[in-house]
Amino acid sequence: MTQATELLPRRASQAKLIGGVCLAHMVSHYNMVLLAPLFVFIRADFGVSYTELGLALTAFAVVSTFLQTPVGFLVDRIDARLCLIGGLLLGSCAIAAAALIDWYWAFIAAYAVLGVANTVYHPADYALLSENVAPERLTQVFSYHTCAGMIGSALAPFTLLYMQSLYGWRGAYLGAAAFGVVAALVLIAQREPLPPRPHQRKADVAAPATPTAEGWQLLLSAPILLNLAFFLLMSMASGGLNQFLVVGLAALYDTPLKLANTALTGLLIMSAVGVLFGGMFAGRTSRHALIAASGLVVTGAVSAFIGLADPGALLLVFVVALAGFASGITYPSRDMIVRSVTPPGSFGKVFAFVTTGFHIGGMIAPVIFGQFLDHGQPRLVFFYTAACAVVAVATVVFGMAGRRVS
Repeated sequence: MTQATELLPRRASQAKLIGGVCLAHMVSHYNMVLLAPLFVFIRADFGVSYTELGLALTAFAVVSTFLQTPVGFLVDRIDARLCLIGGLLLGSCAIAAAALIDWYWAFIAAYAVLGVANTVYHPADYALLSENVAPERLTQVFSYHTCAGMIGSALAPFTLLYMQSLYGWRGAYLGAAAFGVVAALVLIAQREPLPPRPHQRKADVAAPATPTAEGWQLLLSAPILLNLAFFLLMSMASGGLNQFLVVGLAALYDTPLKLANTALTGLLIMSAVGVLFGGMFAGRTSRHALIAASGLVVTGAVSAFIGLADPGALLLVFVVALAGFASGITYPSRDMIVRSVTPPGSFGKVFAFVTTGFHIGGMIAPVIFGQFLDHGQPRLVFFYTAACAVVAVATVVFGMAGRRVS
């Protein structure tokens, strides 16, 4: 009876923490999509070219890539919740500055600051969840976290366009800034620390575990580097389908725009569904590498199939949705694979380092796929996506996913 009573406040605090972290992750993805639906309006307002305005995204990506790992070290040293709150508020200030300062270079600088804010989310989110959620619930909670980010991306286009129709693009940006402030206030309201888990030993509560490998020695170890490669390759594979499916189909098979976008919508929706199912699957087994590898094999097979033959309307929508579902399934297991090779006390720096692969892949993929399309080789978009998925499987199979760094 006493143990059940002790569990109640911890579960309530956990639920609040999980909700706050998921809301923050939703904001981070919302902010990453911020420019895309408003690009035309902002370009016309500043009177610049597409390339010049695209420099904002480059500034965001470069800053995020180079600063995320140092911020991960910071998260491991101080309160991850305070870091997350700071990131949300800094991001909101950057977005508000982009809206209020009527100068092109101030807009670019604001996106660089937004890139700094973006470095906080992955290390702080994963550190908070890994350190405060019971291991038996962690896979499902990771799936909630990933799905929340996807929901943020999905909400951004139509909410931003609606605000733009009422208040202009600057009003839409101020609305996005307010979203970040609300998320920060939710986390600020959670001032009380989580009660210790009943099964924790007093020594564990009194002092955090000391990592068995420190700093860059840990990050440059083989298991962590292979996980970095895994994230990079997954970013390339998912980027190939998410960003270039529509144009690739049009160039290869003259697929109607409406049909191609329907397939893309199915891909994105089923990716979110797959994440939730992936959390359930990963929670029932410790063979996370097998789940991740299986999802990537299906994703690669579908991409190769599309590259080889025109599936036709109904089959196209079905197989692309299948690829989205299979890709989504991999995410919770991917997170558990990283956690399995991370010593206690190092979750911030390790997750910061490996998720840098997303940013690197995001910078490289558009150049590679763009070259394929510019040189009249749209088929290579799908074959290269399949190849990235297959090589990502190899990093799982040979990546010592089940070993903890010692």
